[in-house]
Amino acid sequence: MRLTAILIGLGLAATPAFAADPAHPVVVELYQSQGCSSCPPADAVVNALADRADVLALSFAVTYWDQLGWKDTFASPAFTKRQWDYAKAGGRGNVGTPQVVVNGRGVVTGNSRADVDTAIRRFDRGTAGPSIDSDRRTVAISAAKGSATVWLVSYDPRTVAVPIRAGENGGRTIPHRNIVRRLVRLGQWNGTQARYSLPALQSGLATAVLMQAGTGGPIIAARKL
Repeated sequence: MRLTAILIGLGLAATPAFAADPAHPVVVELYQSQGCSSCPPADAVVNALADRADVLALSFAVTYWDQLGWKDTFASPAFTKRQWDYAKAGGRGNVGTPQVVVNGRGVVTGNSRADVDTAIRRFDRGTAGPSIDSDRRTVAISAAKGSATVWLVSYDPRTVAVPIRAGENGGRTIPHRNIVRRLVRLGQWNGTQARYSLPALQSGLATAVLMQAGTGGPIIAARKL
C-alpha cells in the first residue's frame, strides 16, 4: 500500500514547509518492534537519518508484539502509550508497526526513505517556537506563545545489533540506532520563561528535550543536549 502522510494535531494542514536546520531539528519518531517482520526496512531508514544534525531520529520499541514469540529487548509500555496518544490525537482507532511520526504532525509507515524525506520537508515546523538552553543540570525555556509538555528523552546513539532468536524475525540480526531508553516528563510550560531540573543523565546515552502541545500533539520545539 502506498504510504500516505496524515496530518495530526491542531489544524496544521496549511503550515508551510521550511528547510530543516540543526538549531531546530525535525523530530522523527519510529515506532517498531523486533518481533515485527515489516520493521527492519523502517529501522534501516531511521538508522540512516541518525547522523543528520538537522534531524532528531528516535526509535521507540513498543510492547504489543511481545506475546508473539519474541519479547523486544528495548520495549516499554510508556512507548506504546505514546504511540496511542498520537493515534487518539489524530482520530485513528488503532496503532501498528512500523510507523514514523514527524514532528508530531504527520505520519508515514516509514519503510520508504523517499516517503520519510518528503514528510521531513512537509512537516518541518520552521524556526518558530521557544528556545531551549541547557547546562546539563537544568533546561531553560524562553517565553513565547503557547503551552507544552516538556519531555527529556534519553537514547543510545550507538549501532546496537540484536540477534533475534524467535518470532517473525527469528534468525535475523537487526541493527538499531538511537533506541530510546527513557522518556521523562519534566513539567508543563505555559508560555513564560521557565527552568526545569534534569534528572541524573545516564552514562553512554544521548539526550534531547522535546516540547509537545497537549497529549500526542505537535512538537513545537526540540533540542539535542
